[in-house]
Amino acid sequence: MMAYYVIVFLALISYAGSVEEQSVSFKNCMKSSAGAATSIETIALTSSSSQYEQALQSFEQNPRWVNSSSASTSPTTPLVILTPLSASQIQAAILCTKKLGMQIRVRSGGHDYEGLSFLSYSKAPFVMLDLNKLRSIDINLADETAWVQAGATLGELYYKISKASALHGFPAGLCPSIGLGGHISGGGFGTMLRKFGTAADNVVDATIIDANGTILDRKSMGEDLFWAIRGGGGTSFGVVLSWKIKLVRVPPVVTAFNVQRTVAEGATKLILKWQTIADKLPEDLFIRVVAQNTGANSATVQASFNSFFLGGIDRLMPIMKQSFPELGLQAKDCTEMTWIQSALFFGGYSKDDALEALLDRVTTFKSSFKAKSDYVTKPIPEAGLEGIWKLLLKEDVLALLIMDPYGGRMSEIPESEIAFPHRKGNLYNIQYMVKWDVNTAEASSRHVRWMTSLYSYMTPYVSNSPRAAYVNYRDLDIGTNKPDNTSFAEASVWGVKYFKANFIRLSQIKKKVDPRNFFRNEQSIPLFS
Repeated sequence: MMAYYVIVFLALISYAGSVEEQSVSFKNCMKSSAGAATSIETIALTSSSSQYEQALQSFEQNPRWVNSSSASTSPTTPLVILTPLSASQIQAAILCTKKLGMQIRVRSGGHDYEGLSFLSYSKAPFVMLDLNKLRSIDINLADETAWVQAGATLGELYYKISKASALHGFPAGLCPSIGLGGHISGGGFGTMLRKFGTAADNVVDATIIDANGTILDRKSMGEDLFWAIRGGGGTSFGVVLSWKIKLVRVPPVVTAFNVQRTVAEGATKLILKWQTIADKLPEDLFIRVVAQNTGANSATVQASFNSFFLGGIDRLMPIMKQSFPELGLQAKDCTEMTWIQSALFFGGYSKDDALEALLDRVTTFKSSFKAKSDYVTKPIPEAGLEGIWKLLLKEDVLALLIMDPYGGRMSEIPESEIAFPHRKGNLYNIQYMVKWDVNTAEASSRHVRWMTSLYSYMTPYVSNSPRAAYVNYRDLDIGTNKPDNTSFAEASVWGVKYFKANFIRLSQIKKKVDPRNFFRNEQSIPLFS
């Protein structure tokens, strides 16, 4: 037995030495690179640095992995956290990691649901690029566009737009701390998707650094790669530096309401009706449903009908009375505000809070969670909904379903227009989420098992062949790549769920632009074969 512990001890010493040597080699390579003029010590942290843990966890929006897994199953963290101040430092990092046989992960906001921007389950040594210093936003009202760097957040973008114009906005997500690099590359949608489509639908140019360290714009990268990074996940193909987005015009007044009903108050019947109208309402109107328990010892399920309307109460009320009178909406339930106030309202703040709240890069409600997603193509029957409520009440922490309606502009854009494929035929998207604060291995395992049971229960009620999923609600349970190279057929297990028929083209483009599969992770696009 003593011999065993000696072997383990020596192995750990050897591993620690190897890690330190690799970190030093990377930093030395960066020092010798022409593109890394800034002192490497000011932008690179190794695991031996006293600032490393704080830097790793500062923008880690899901702390599920901290103290929740055993050493044998837990993912590995970066050898080096690099916070580049310029594109040239990213170029140097790509060339150095390739030279040293290391990988790269990219974090813009830290919201990857499975932590793939800052963790690795393959155990391969990697450098994490933290883009939070590359966050410039340049608004051009003359042509109604903006260049935004990948490290900027949604909140920073919305804030900057509001300072330039009261009549412009951008159709993207609700959480202000989400990074634009990952959000747009996965599609990105929010309250205006029925009017303007996804965030990726409103991108007109981009810059990306490829596996050769070359900076490319739309013209030089070509239309295939430009197509792929809009909804296909940018980090499979390179490091997205910036997006040129098309701003959209918004009215001076928008309206929001949040009507809550318990099951005892008729929530089930209301959701049955909502399923038949939500995707057919005027495209200015977005009504989502959030169905949840109320946490520990919950005795009931509550549904919130959460709405955003591009216009005033006077226009909204006749639409609601005609299309959804069962909700019983009254004018007093509605609040008029500006578009930028709606960003605060849907971001978890009060509409009257200071706009600077949008600049906080840490998520408002930070806790451990597990999420999954589905698409619904036909209404879930009453018995199906009642089964969901029973499962929600079995969980002893906050558990919820967020149901976002599609239709409108989303039904007009072809599935193959960009890599994001979820269009006509979808009534709504479901995001399942369970959140907990006591983050032990046992608690994490228990809540994940509950989520798995809910997902299994939903099988007959959601899309099939494939059972579609949204890549920005990443879920490793649906399949992962092997540590090195995974075939197209093997990766199709998860790939067609996210990308449907577009997965083939994505894989073909991957083979063309990154033939050695340098940019890879547990769910990166595979080389076509």
